[in-house]
Amino acid sequence: MKNSGTRMFITGITLIAALGGLLFGFDVAVISGIITPVKTQYMLTSTQEGWFVSCALLGCIAGVAVSGTLSDRIGRKKVLALAACLFLISATGFAFASSYTLLICFRLLAGMGVGVASNISPLYISELAPASRRGRLVISYQLAITIGILLAYCSNLAIQRYALTAAADQDGWMHRLFVTEYWRGMFFVGVIPAAAFFLLLAIVPESPRWLAGKGRTDEARSILEKINGTTAAATELQAIIAAATLQSGGGLRELLRPPLRHLLIMACVLTAFSQFSGINAVIYYGPTIMKASGIVATDTLFYQVLLGAANMLFTFIAIWKVDSLGRRPLYLAGSLCAAVTLALAGACFLFNIGGWVMLLPVTGFLLFFAFSLGPLKFVIATEIFPTSVRSLALSVCILVMWISDWLLNLLFPILREGIGVAATFFIFAGCCLFSFFYARKHLFETKGKSLEDITIEENIIHP
Repeated sequence: MKNSGTRMFITGITLIAALGGLLFGFDVAVISGIITPVKTQYMLTSTQEGWFVSCALLGCIAGVAVSGTLSDRIGRKKVLALAACLFLISATGFAFASSYTLLICFRLLAGMGVGVASNISPLYISELAPASRRGRLVISYQLAITIGILLAYCSNLAIQRYALTAAADQDGWMHRLFVTEYWRGMFFVGVIPAAAFFLLLAIVPESPRWLAGKGRTDEARSILEKINGTTAAATELQAIIAAATLQSGGGLRELLRPPLRHLLIMACVLTAFSQFSGINAVIYYGPTIMKASGIVATDTLFYQVLLGAANMLFTFIAIWKVDSLGRRPLYLAGSLCAAVTLALAGACFLFNIGGWVMLLPVTGFLLFFAFSLGPLKFVIATEIFPTSVRSLALSVCILVMWISDWLLNLLFPILREGIGVAATFFIFAGCCLFSFFYARKHLFETKGKSLEDITIEENIIHP
């Protein structure tokens, strides 16, 4: 029988690992308040604006590409510490960069940190979480992303308002960071959670499944006992070792063979179309979208804070229901309703219905995304693959996510200026509708099953 001590242990290390998600959310959202002042200061063209926003996503792709293999070699914990260092360096460097070229360089480093964290944080959580709580614990990573997004919105709003009211006749680097070039301060705030993440990682253990895979069974057993209690830990360790003996050595060749190839395709399609829903276009270009709806320019960051709060609060629905209702029902309901709300938002832009009326369908989209398309891609991708290829498979899925995100955000300014915001939202709605029909055909349920049980069952289902 698990006691409160084991629950506190797994909750504590999950919260620390989820700080990678908070920094992920902060870094991708903070740019929304930075785009306009940087564009004005450096007189950026639309192409340069798109590159400034999207270059971090190239860093994400690079971070994901190396993090999976690296975590298999040196462990999940050390790679998370690497991500924390990248966040610290980029936040400091961006704040004090003296040229547009240096800004791009530090944005790339920030993107690498996000890429590493987006891959290894949910992987680490899934490998430590008990089967009965794995869904909600992995979704806590998505919750941390939404908290990071909200923190970025709130700090952007606070810094902007401070800069507008501060005395103009002062000098010094603090005045430059938070008044004359306040966009630098917006990014510099990220130093605080990055430092906390790096320091707190010192008290978290290594993944027991990684340890068992390296033959360090005593260390793996000790950690499993803290998670599940002594009796359950012994049983789970035996299952991990038994499953490992049935698996080959891993690698891309194994991953591309049936049945794993079918699982990889499903996970990649669901991941890509979660991004093609347009969620990060709303996050990155929120103020621009608000202005297009007719909201006063000085209020756009305030409205974005409201949307960020809604996104965070709605994620609790997924945490509440994912381990009781299951992954498949939540995904189907959320993707279908997200398509409807995006279509309504497009109609508002098409017929020039702005203000609060336009915000209702956008908020509705955030609601449905937050308990389906957003968090469940991480849950699904961390559950359905065997330990021998789990890190590699998740790397491929996250790589697909960032490539999709990069393409979307690079093209969004062009689509916005070319076919208009309304038509762009209709395209996003179509992508959500595709996700619904694809998931209805291919997505299977995994709630309440251990990672080893899922692996064995799927090998039977897809011989």
